[in-house]
Amino acid sequence: MTQDVQFSAEANPFAAAEQVCATLGTLTDALFDEHTSRHPAAALSAPAPAEHPAAEALFGLPLAPNGPVHEALHRLGTVITAGTARPGTGARVADRVTTALHARYGGGAVRGAIADRGTTSAALFQLPVTGEFADAKLRPPFAPALAALAAGQQTRQPVELATGAGAEVRLVVPPGFHPLTSPGGPAGVSARTLPVLPVLPDDGAAAEADGADRATVAAAAELTRHLAEVAEELFSATGPEPRRDFAVVSATLTDLLQDAGVRYAGVCALDLDGRASEAALVVSLARHPLPITALATELATVRRHAEVWTVLLPAGPAAVLVEGRTVPVPGALAADGQRRWVVTSAVQAFVPLPDGGTVLCVQLSTARPEDWELYTEAFAELLKSIQFGWDGVPLTAAVTVPTAAAPTAAAATPAAPPTAPVAEEPVAAPAEQPVHLRGTPVRIPPADFNPFAPVAAEEAAQEAAKEAEPARRKGTPVMIPPPDFDPFGISGQTPTLDAPSAQPAGAAAAPDPFGTTLPGEQQPDPFGTTVAAQGPAVPPPPSTPPLIPAQAAPVDTPAAQQAKEAEPTRRKGTPVMIPPPDFDPFGISGQTPTAEEAGAGAEGGADAEPEHRPFG
Repeated sequence: MTQDVQFSAEANPFAAAEQVCATLGTLTDALFDEHTSRHPAAALSAPAPAEHPAAEALFGLPLAPNGPVHEALHRLGTVITAGTARPGTGARVADRVTTALHARYGGGAVRGAIADRGTTSAALFQLPVTGEFADAKLRPPFAPALAALAAGQQTRQPVELATGAGAEVRLVVPPGFHPLTSPGGPAGVSARTLPVLPVLPDDGAAAEADGADRATVAAAAELTRHLAEVAEELFSATGPEPRRDFAVVSATLTDLLQDAGVRYAGVCALDLDGRASEAALVVSLARHPLPITALATELATVRRHAEVWTVLLPAGPAAVLVEGRTVPVPGALAADGQRRWVVTSAVQAFVPLPDGGTVLCVQLSTARPEDWELYTEAFAELLKSIQFGWDGVPLTAAVTVPTAAAPTAAAATPAAPPTAPVAEEPVAAPAEQPVHLRGTPVRIPPADFNPFAPVAAEEAAQEAAKEAEPARRKGTPVMIPPPDFDPFGISGQTPTLDAPSAQPAGAAAAPDPFGTTLPGEQQPDPFGTTVAAQGPAVPPPPSTPPLIPAQAAPVDTPAAQQAKEAEPTRRKGTPVMIPPPDFDPFGISGQTPTAEEAGAGAEGGADAEPEHRPFG
């Protein structure tokens, strides 16, 4: 299944550069053979920083103020320069370069395609190609050289650049790679010696003025000479046909590299003790505003078959990804004409630039898993050589728009004055939203989000509501009677046989179960049934029940009156309604038995058991 999520430009801003890397792997597998000239394996080993005086200060190298994009230095490698303030004019030069290379090699049919009216396009070779997910078992290991980058180390501060220079990055590519991009970059990126039209055919441009500006013609001529030199270096032991095929097919990818933001694209052909080995290297810039931790999380989420680490380079933090990819080789380029698939091992590093919105993407792929450690060691040294420069202006503050932008060769701008570089001026403009961030914004919960945990705001609101709640207790309010309340109205009566005998004189007072006795006051009876001792109890006549006299109003003793005066004006607790002392809940105080009740008692006789009437 095709990796639509990983390699589509809508979801991945680095998809175009990854497509370029896969296409270069296809070229090396299809066009390189046993006759290809190869460097020894020692050429891939980067020199130690102490072996070159400028290895630790790439921004101190004597490079032109406006270019070149990359330049080879003895005993160091190729210094790559990529910046955000020089996007170029965007002019298309692929058709012009392929036509010039056809003429240079005497014409003829390129492998797998026929030249159509002097113009050869990448689509005729079924290019570019798109990689796919490889099985997780085919993923290469995270090599020790890459794991060593995760160790803590001191980082460099970006070199201070002049205002308007934007963010710039420089790095060193080992000398074993052959660049397929022009040293001066696309048209309008670097200052070139602009020729006077019409130019000669040997310079790689049309002999007549066809409406293209001189900067585009100069860039096409430079790229034509450069690709011819690379083809002659790689196929020096063969005839002109392999050189023509490689140079023309590489030229058809020129516009693709420019659209993908590629600043450097190169291939490597090594000889390891008589065994052939190839690799591809791509350096690009892309817009991506996420911080490095969020970028690493996004990569680990989207690319489930990859291994993602966060490392610390001398230039700053970076995310390194290792994965296996399956790359197709079109039948038009294959020697036998049959389409096939190649499993490659890829390592990719994402290094944010100091402007806060640009990411440097460096990736290397090889179809030789047995040489994985050799290439990863060179890749790690390349990452260590990265140095940044910055003018201190964030990317969102200003966007540089070229005034001589030309999307196609037919729509090119008029010719500029001789020896005048393409003018650029900063224009305030809103930052363009990255493609992968377009759509409907959603709120993503944090990693420690617990949907079942109570919300802190709700808990605070509940606590505030409890504090603001009035002093009202839940339940049914009740009426609490006073301690001297006598619901049966029998205070002062002579105790019956069932009532307890009076407390003898001199005995200790019984404890008050309700704690209502005041100092100096006789302990009250909580049930209103205790009477003073007046000799032995005399039971009433058995035939007549005792009459219930009217309840006497209680009289406060001097001690009780003194306790009430000393009592605080307000007691703690819940206020209740206390009935008055003369409250009679049954309304029977002072009643006398009726005639029927008296007659019923007489008929019982002296032997009848007295009727128990607690309420009279």
